[in-house]
Amino acid sequence: MEPVNVAIIYYSATGTVHALAQAAAEGAEKAGARVRLRKVAEQAPPEAIEARPEWARHLRETAGVAQAGLDDLEWADAVMFGTPARFGNPAAALRTFIESTGALWFQGKLAGKVYSAFTASNTAHGGQESAILALGNTFYHWGGVIVPPGYTDPVQFQMGNPYGTSHVAGDGPPGEVTLQAARHQARRVVDTAAALKSGRAT
Repeated sequence: MEPVNVAIIYYSATGTVHALAQAAAEGAEKAGARVRLRKVAEQAPPEAIEARPEWARHLRETAGVAQAGLDDLEWADAVMFGTPARFGNPAAALRTFIESTGALWFQGKLAGKVYSAFTASNTAHGGQESAILALGNTFYHWGGVIVPPGYTDPVQFQMGNPYGTSHVAGDGPPGEVTLQAARHQARRVVDTAAALKSGRAT
């Protein structure tokens, strides 16, 4: 059977969600998937970005990461979305990308794929779960198969979010426990997508 195709599509301003996305890509590749790591287009004006050195620096450091396109969604058997939590919702840049998918949705090309999400917020109760659940509303409309990490690995009992990997950015960069959680979530996505792909092939 052909390997599972996984698109990891994210928005990150200062690098936290980017680190989670990279860990997810590692987990998916280790599980045998073909992976496309893609960032969505930055929408903030240059003056806002330059006013925060860490934002400007991250933008420069990730200049080589390919930008997400609709072809990445069509190619994928599974899609993982990463976003900062913004007032309990996904970031506007990621929503803009998602709202460009109408033609694919109308053609039924987003249905039946596996979807999962991860996030970060500046504080411990900064809307992490609600941001992931908000993305779930889109997955329902697409006819997707939502795969959360749940408590399916011991690492989940350490980082504690069954909805999707999350991190408190105010505590510093993601540590090894959180990165392991992202890798586990990706493996679970790959395993589920592979089972679906195999079942459909027979």
